[in-house]
Amino acid sequence: MSDTIRAIVAEEHDGKIQGRLKTLRVAELGSRGVLIDVAYSTVNYKDGLAVTGKGRICRQTPLVCGIDLAGTVRESDHSQWQIGDRVLVNGYGLSEDQPGGYAQQQRVNGDFLVRVPETLSLFDAMAIGTAGYTAMLSVNALLDHDIKPGQGPIVVSGAAGGVGSVAIMLLSKLGYQVAAVTGRAELGDYLRSIGASEIIARADLARDAKPLEKERWAAGIDSVGSTTLATILAQTKPEGLVAACGLAGGINLPTTVMPFILRGVTLRGIDSVQCAMARRLRAWADLGRLLDTARLSQITVTEPLDRVPVLAEEILMGKIRGRVVIDVNK
Repeated sequence: MSDTIRAIVAEEHDGKIQGRLKTLRVAELGSRGVLIDVAYSTVNYKDGLAVTGKGRICRQTPLVCGIDLAGTVRESDHSQWQIGDRVLVNGYGLSEDQPGGYAQQQRVNGDFLVRVPETLSLFDAMAIGTAGYTAMLSVNALLDHDIKPGQGPIVVSGAAGGVGSVAIMLLSKLGYQVAAVTGRAELGDYLRSIGASEIIARADLARDAKPLEKERWAAGIDSVGSTTLATILAQTKPEGLVAACGLAGGINLPTTVMPFILRGVTLRGIDSVQCAMARRLRAWADLGRLLDTARLSQITVTEPLDRVPVLAEEILMGKIRGRVVIDVNK
């Protein structure tokens, strides 16, 4: 085993944080926790913010970036995990205050680990990643609210991104009619190919909304926030639910109480980082059961570790479609 690894490390230079490819000594990973031979990571919007320094994600520097990883256990100080186990991590402070997945090896608190479902490969696990796992948490929120396919369309914002793409695939598999919201009209065929039945222009929702508007949606999954989320709320049918899981369009929410008190609409926040382990395990079991991995591979590209800084810029500019898997050993 080599005593060095390659990693994307966020460091501060002239008051700006930026992630760069570096060589680290394995000894720098410490001696406590489960040592994982990382096979793959992925690129999420949050990774873009961390690596570019455009969001204050890394709370300390230097710090290995990457909020996801999948690999096999090399060493374990945890009773639940044995050498050779296939594991993954989403969130739990990786790339914030814990070293992340953009490394060929990483030590992780054993309590953070999830066993990779037998139906999924390590590659599949990161083709899903935090984005797809967040999509599953959002879909489960709709299911738990008893939203049924016959009640009307489900609107999905940021539809061509990672959360949106996997959400559309899952909802379509479950028999829902899906309205996909995108600012890229040229991606209409792509969105229909993964299960969308209707394409909505971003501008139709990313605007100042009235307190209440015409009822359109049985429910929604929103990764955008701001005016888009406000308009979705104003258009949601009585007793509907909107799962809010992102802020690509802004952190503000210019809405009123009227959708909540006159239509009984529920706004359900989705926290993928510190999600309770029971919900986390349920989500991954559901992904292993529901997701068509052949279809998933069609919307996924593989990139090497040294491309992460470029990909981080591209995801923030909305240039990435579907999912990107990072082969950390390539």
